Amino acid sequence: MTIETMITIVKEAGNILLTAKRPKIMEKSGHANFVTETDEKVQRFLVDRLSAVLPEAEFLGEEDGQDVFSAKMASGYCFVIDPIDGTSNFIYEYRPSVVSVGLLRDGKPYMSVVYNPYDDMMFSAIAGQGAYMNGEKIMSSEAPLSEQLACFGTAPYYEEYRDRSFDIAKKLLPQCVDLRRSGTAAWDMCCVALGRCGLYFELKIQIWDYAAAALIAMEAGCSVTDIEGKPLSYTGASSTLCMGRGVKDIPECFKLGV
Repeated sequence: MTIETMITIVKEAGNILLTAKRPKIMEKSGHANFVTETDEKVQRFLVDRLSAVLPEAEFLGEEDGQDVFSAKMASGYCFVIDPIDGTSNFIYEYRPSVVSVGLLRDGKPYMSVVYNPYDDMMFSAIAGQGAYMNGEKIMSSEAPLSEQLACFGTAPYYEEYRDRSFDIAKKLLPQCVDLRRSGTAAWDMCCVALGRCGLYFELKIQIWDYAAAALIAMEAGCSVTDIEGKPLSYTGASSTLCMGRGVKDIPECFKLGV
């Protein structure tokens, strides 16, 4: 498996989004947690193509009942797939939505691709070899948070995090230029990696939301942890905090009781 092969396959998957017409919508558990027939079509395409290239790999994906991490995924290769990160955006044509594919090796991020087909922006990374967008090396910004945008996710499927999410956002707003919410965690982390914003947080996202983008962000010089500063588990859901090079410390508003 080469990064060029992953890029080719993921770009073809992105074309499925671009050509999709009025997808059938289904609901999953949780507030406004949707899945479309296009999500399922993209995931099946990715599993078919990637398994042909790396047949020994396990697959962990958001759709088609492949969404449970198992012990065997912690060794060898495992693809972690979000066929459409930003499904609500996709349904309502509120851009962007991205295709996210991360490859774990022995439970650690090894190779990643995140693709925004609407702007033809292809992010990629291999552990220890830097992060790239459309083949050009990228680095996060060295500017302090006070000179940058911050972005966040509202953990919309988990109502128990709603009040704290917005409390942190309220306290974070005076510390940055302004806040943004895109509706896709992978895209937000890639924007931190690209230097478009200085920080992203969300109190609970799934492994397929962060596995690929976390490696891209780290290879672009970002700090990527949970909101307490602990390493991500790469085994399941987690809070996530991604900070560019200019944000040296976790802001006080992330600490419980502050």
